[in-house]
Amino acid sequence: MNRIKHLDKKNALSIMGAAEREMQFTLKQVVTDESAFNIIRNIYESFRMLGDARLVSKGIASKDHIEQIQELQTIKVKTERPIKLIDALRKLRHNINYYGYIPSKAEADDAISIAHACFTPLLKEIRKELEREKTREIL
Repeated sequence: MNRIKHLDKKNALSIMGAAEREMQFTLKQVVTDESAFNIIRNIYESFRMLGDARLVSKGIASKDHIEQIQELQTIKVKTERPIKLIDALRKLRHNINYYGYIPSKAEADDAISIAHACFTPLLKEIRKELEREKTREIL
């Protein structure tokens, strides 16, 4: 069960900014078999941070990554690839981190494709939600 805490829009914006910077940096990296594990982990982490930012903005402290990724799947936004593919990145990153799986350049290329297709639309929608909340608070 999630722990409810106070809504923290400022922290949510900070997390989103960090996710955006991490994604921008990662997408500039040269993709090779050797860099694949870092690229995949960083792309996944950027998506996870977006989910966390949305939960934090609602006052929810998640207990694991699954909840953060599931939160992204609830966002109604048009993307070029299905948002549910982010969960496949979570599983791949888990195998890399905990089982020593060595991903290929092709898997990194696929992660980059998911990032290009889904990250910016999700980021923009979460920002828009936070702006709407800020406007409601003022009114």
